[in-house]
Amino acid sequence: MGGGVGIAPVYPIARALKEAGNRVISIIGARTRSILFWEEKMRNISDELVITTDDGSYGTKALVTVPLDEILSKEKVDLVVSIGPAIMMKFVCRTTEKHGVETIVSLNSIMIDATGMCGGCRVQIGGETKYTCVDGPEFNGHEVDFDLLMKRLQGYIPEESIALNQKRTCQGSRSAEVQ
Repeated sequence: MGGGVGIAPVYPIARALKEAGNRVISIIGARTRSILFWEEKMRNISDELVITTDDGSYGTKALVTVPLDEILSKEKVDLVVSIGPAIMMKFVCRTTEKHGVETIVSLNSIMIDATGMCGGCRVQIGGETKYTCVDGPEFNGHEVDFDLLMKRLQGYIPEESIALNQKRTCQGSRSAEVQ
């Protein structure tokens, strides 16, 4: 399962699983067709590839959990690996838990020093505090407190907005200079 930019890191995992002789069903999704990428790469290492877009501009108009639930309802799946937005991984885990399927997620929490000392990337896994940078980033998805993770991911939204506005202002100034 790859959502958005999560397609890139899920690709080598799926490729390795395929090279090890596993049957690989890949589901990739994006908000719209224009930001969907690596379809052919994923197709080349998958026994089956399902594509979804939120707006229906390509593939099936659905969230990735819709075809996932359909697949899990009709065939035995031993493992799901999910990488993408936290909200997507949360609902992938809810879907796989319902079917009793082991699920590994790769968390993309805020990381500042990548040593675990700052605590910026701390997450709750099975009721215990873990640090994504040193204990992960892969975890059992059924043990992740996604609500806390998503709340922590919003910690720098005001600063991110300021930086984005400054970038836009700077880009506007540069294009005016060029003219």
